Amino acid sequence: MEERKVILDIHNFSIAFEQYENGFKKTSLPTIRELDVTIHEGEMVAVVGSSGSGKSLLAHGILGIQPYNATLGGEIIYDGEILTEERKAALRGNEIVLVPQSVAFLDPLMKIGPQIRKGKKDKASKEKLDGIFKGFHLKEEVQDLYPFEMSGGMNRRVLVSTAMMGNPRLVIADEPTPGLHMDMVRRVMAHFREMADNGAGVLLITHDLEQALEVADRVVVFYAGTTVEDADVKDFEKEENLRHPYSKALWRALPQNGFQFIDGTQPYVKDLPEGCPFGPRCKECTAECKKRIAYREVRGGRVRCIHAV
Repeated sequence: MEERKVILDIHNFSIAFEQYENGFKKTSLPTIRELDVTIHEGEMVAVVGSSGSGKSLLAHGILGIQPYNATLGGEIIYDGEILTEERKAALRGNEIVLVPQSVAFLDPLMKIGPQIRKGKKDKASKEKLDGIFKGFHLKEEVQDLYPFEMSGGMNRRVLVSTAMMGNPRLVIADEPTPGLHMDMVRRVMAHFREMADNGAGVLLITHDLEQALEVADRVVVFYAGTTVEDADVKDFEKEENLRHPYSKALWRALPQNGFQFIDGTQPYVKDLPEGCPFGPRCKECTAECKKRIAYREVRGGRVRCIHAV
């Protein structure tokens, strides 16, 4: 089998925010640390983690749309070359497409049709958008409406349509389906899967592990701003296939596995423990876990845990 080309390779990525305490003291808030993600052409990778873990910041960092007070570290390589801020600006919306979490990304002063077609008026662009809207149960007259004239669910489907209009090499879908009926969720996920099958790399950012397992090839588990495991979707068929205690906890929390839960909550960035961020909630935690934990290969996947074998 031919090795697929790596389209996106992220090494030791970090995002920190500069803040002022009491109006004078300047501090740095390390929201994302030691993040590693790799995506091949024709592959759909899901980044899964609870709310507040920093998943959306990953998307913004890749695209160069992070807040002004953010400092990025590490390395992002796209198509074999460093993804500089200049390259991000040139590729954003063309080769690299974002399906954002918030419908606020739509221009409120521009009608939907011209906005999604990026001003193109040719017959081919019009017919393509007509077909996409038909698949998402959006009537043709929606193209003459402004975002404020539509429901949240309609705007959500319009956002997803933006990725379908072009031929991107990398699609970043940041929580693309909240508020949609389950049938429409499956339809949207099927479109992303089809884009991957046609050769694009797809990065799905979600808190819904069950949804991710239906469409993705691999799952990258995110906890408190750090990647703790990178596993094949098939590894989630059994708990013993997984490597990190948090991944196993997510598996046990699935409906088919009994909705089991663990005590404690994900730590706030200012309250992170030393070493493994999951340590205070982990029954396997030892003194060694309070040191820096390397991200290493174990049984065909990658994990940030000294106890994984």
